[in-house]
Amino acid sequence: MKPDKESARGLAQVEGYLLWNAEVEEARRQARRFTDALPWLTTAQREDVERVYEADRMEACRETLTRIAGRAVELRGEYTARYDRLRARCVAWTVLTVGTVGGTCTALTLIGR
Repeated sequence: MKPDKESARGLAQVEGYLLWNAEVEEARRQARRFTDALPWLTTAQREDVERVYEADRMEACRETLTRIAGRAVELRGEYTARYDRLRARCVAWTVLTVGTVGGTCTALTLIGR
């Protein structure tokens, strides 16, 4: 693997790690905010509710990210196929144009003699 690709891959992993940790912290904040609205909970109950809330939120995030990643792979495949078709059409038109111009120039040269 090239150093540039390794660097990009490493940066992507660090970015993913930081984004996931930010999501975990946000889930914790929301869990605390949720349990703060329930003042009658005991400390143990509050901790249990926060733990369940965080786990539920993280599972929802994981499912969403998995779905988004799958769709990104699908889109990459679709766009790659579309790009390949467009490139093939462009090359075909270029070859046709060059051939037509070359043939026309040859014909004009032969007629002019």
